[in-house]
Amino acid sequence: MTQILSPDPATASPVVAPPAAPPAAYGARRTLAILTVILTGQFMAVLDSSIVNVAIPSIRDSLHTSGAALQLIVAGYVIAYAVLLVTGARLGDRFTQRRMFIAGLALFTAASLACGLAWNETALIVFRFAQGVGAAAMVPQIMTLIQRNFTGHARAKALSVYSAIISGGMVAGQVLGGLIVSADLWGSGWRGVFLVNVPIGVVLLVLAPRILPTATQRFDRNLDLSGLTMLTAAVLALVLPLVLGPELDWPVWSWISLGACVIGFAVFVGIERSVAARGGEPLFSHRVLAAPGLLLAAATLFVIMATFGGWMFVMAIHLQSTLGYSALHAGLLFIPMGVTFALASLNWERIPNRLHTSMIPLGLVLAAASMVAIGALLRNGADVGELVLVLLAICGMGNGLAFSPLMTRTLAKVPMNLAADASGILVTNVQLGIVVGIASFGTLFLGLAGSTTLSAAHALGGTAIAEGVTVLLAAGLSARAAR
Repeated sequence: MTQILSPDPATASPVVAPPAAPPAAYGARRTLAILTVILTGQFMAVLDSSIVNVAIPSIRDSLHTSGAALQLIVAGYVIAYAVLLVTGARLGDRFTQRRMFIAGLALFTAASLACGLAWNETALIVFRFAQGVGAAAMVPQIMTLIQRNFTGHARAKALSVYSAIISGGMVAGQVLGGLIVSADLWGSGWRGVFLVNVPIGVVLLVLAPRILPTATQRFDRNLDLSGLTMLTAAVLALVLPLVLGPELDWPVWSWISLGACVIGFAVFVGIERSVAARGGEPLFSHRVLAAPGLLLAAATLFVIMATFGGWMFVMAIHLQSTLGYSALHAGLLFIPMGVTFALASLNWERIPNRLHTSMIPLGLVLAAASMVAIGALLRNGADVGELVLVLLAICGMGNGLAFSPLMTRTLAKVPMNLAADASGILVTNVQLGIVVGIASFGTLFLGLAGSTTLSAAHALGGTAIAEGVTVLLAAGLSARAAR
C-alpha cells in the first residue's frame, strides 16, 4: 500500500523520500534503459519548442494565419509548459514521478495527434496549449528521477546529457522540422512536425511502465493554486501584448496589459510570501530559492534561453521568408550549430577544473560575437555562405560551453530533498526565457522587416545586435553565477 507522508510541521515543507531502490540495485542496462526513456521524453518536449519554427511558412500558407497567430502557435506551447512546470513537479511528489511522467506523456502524445489534425489556426493554438500542459506534467519528473536514482559520476553524466538535450533539442528541432516538411510524407506537409511525436510517444507509453522505478512512497504536497493563477495571468499579460501588439498597431489594451503584468508579478510575490507565512507551500519556496547559486543561475538561464529561442525563431523566418530557402535547406543550415553545441555540452568536463569558472562567460561572449557577425554578413540580403556556417558553429559551441555546465553545476549543489521543486524552478526559467525571447525578438524583427527583401535583411542585422547585447548581459550574470 502506498504510504503518504505529510509535511514536517516545523518547516512546512515535505519530507522527501529516498529513491524507491538505491542506484546500486540497478544494473548497467537497467540504468541506461531508465535514462533512455526519460530523456527521450525530454527530447520530445524540447523538440516541440523549435520544430514548428521551420514549418511556420507552410502553416501560414495552409491555414492563412496572421503573424500574431503564428507566434501564438509557437509560444502558446511554451507558455503552458512554463507556467505549469513547478505545479507539475509538485504533483510528481504527490502522485509519484513515475505516474506523472506517464500521464504527461499520454496527454502530450494525444495533443500532438490533435495538432497534426488541426483544421484551423484557433484549433492549432488550443491543441498547442494542451501539448504544453502535457509537457509540464512530464518534464519536471525527469530531473527529479535523475537526482534521486543516480549518484556520483553517473549522476553528473546524466545531468550533463540532460542539459545538452534541453538546448540541443531546440537546434535538432530546426533540422528535423526542415526534413519533415520537405519530405511531405503522404501529403502531410507541416502536420508531420506534430505527428512524428505520436509513434515515439506510443513506444514510450509501452516501455515506461515496465522500466521506470516504482516508488514506494509519495508525499501529500499542497498545490499553490492562488500563486499558479497569478503567475499564469502575469505571464499572459506580458506575452500577449508582445505577440499581438505589433499586428494590431499597439492598441491601448496592449499597454495596459504590459503595465498590469508588472503589478501581477508584484502580487505574485506577495501571494507567495503570504502562503509561506501561513505555513503553506508556495509555488517558489524560499528554501528552494536559497539553495546555493540557484536564483542567480535561474536568472542567467532565463536570459540565455531568451536570446537562443529568439535567435532560432528569427533565423528560421529570415532563411525561408527573406532568402526564399526551402524548409529542408533552412533546417540543414543549423546542423553546424547543433553539432558543436552537443560536442561542447557533453565534453566540457574534459576542460581543466580551474578554467570552468571563466569558461561559461567566455562561451557566451563567443555566442554574442558570432550572432552580431552573422547579422552583419546577412544584413544586405546575402546568401548563407561558408563563413556564416562557421559562425553558426561558433555560436553553438559558445552556448554549449555555457548552458550545460551552468545547469549541471547548479543542480549538483541542490540538496536531494529540494530536487523536485528546484527542477521545476530551473526549467520554468528556461521555458519562460524561450517565451519572452520569441515574443520580444520575434516582435522586433517582424516590426523592422518591412515589405522588401532588403528591409527584412536590415531587420535581421538590427535584431542580431539586440541579441548580442542581451547575451553579453547573460555573460555578466554567468560570471557571478559560476563562482
